[in-house]
Amino acid sequence: MTAKLQAIDIRMEYYQPRTGNRVLAIEALSTSIGGGEFVSILGPSGCGKSTFLKIVDGLITPTSGRLIVDGQQVDRPGQDRAMVFQDASLFPWYTVVRNVSYGLECHGVPAKEARARARPFISLVGLSGFENHYPYELSGGMQQRVNLARALAVDPGMLLMDEPFAALDAQTRELMQAELLRIWNEQRKTVLFITHQIDEAVYLSDRVIVMSARPGRIIADITIEIPRPRELAVKRSPKFHEYVDNIWELIEGQVKQTMAADRLIAATASSRDD
Repeated sequence: MTAKLQAIDIRMEYYQPRTGNRVLAIEALSTSIGGGEFVSILGPSGCGKSTFLKIVDGLITPTSGRLIVDGQQVDRPGQDRAMVFQDASLFPWYTVVRNVSYGLECHGVPAKEARARARPFISLVGLSGFENHYPYELSGGMQQRVNLARALAVDPGMLLMDEPFAALDAQTRELMQAELLRIWNEQRKTVLFITHQIDEAVYLSDRVIVMSARPGRIIADITIEIPRPRELAVKRSPKFHEYVDNIWELIEGQVKQTMAADRLIAATASSRDD
């Protein structure tokens, strides 16, 4: 499989002006993602998952290392990548079709043509008939479908998704997972998906990358050998639960290490105060 994305020794440090300290968020992260793959990234809070996604999108530049997409080094956002955030961030004064066509218009497509090109993507995400509705007239799940349609409309080679279903209730979240797989099966975009939900990652993905506690590095890269297409019922299978349990053990170990380190720091600070 040809590599769509290559991350080579990515390192990300942040400077904190108030304390004068430097915080190492990501350390020596290297991975490769093939064209058309669906890859999820899991890890403890603060491990650098969203930071890495922003590096892939070109929103921030790593301290060192290289990020290559389609053979070209990434140093800025591009039309070949589209981000889907947790918050749908729709323009409340625009209708569904205007929201979906917005990205096309930003790339210079005339408004009339952009709206015509947006309509098939509105249909793709199951919102035919809602083209002229405003965001306040839609449920949270429907708003996130509009968000996804807007990203797909610009025809990116890679879809970057940062916990896109985190704000949804449990039932809507499961339905949106199934919808995302349906759309992915039709479009076959390369997807890099950030989540805290282990079962979500296993259900959606070809591979699940597990990151360590900060500074983030890859501690496991797990191929999910569950046949596609996948129905939601697969979540009840023994094989599925085996993946979930194994990944949880990896993450639990990282969380416990972080908690132990935090307790040591607190104890040291307390003894100094005494």
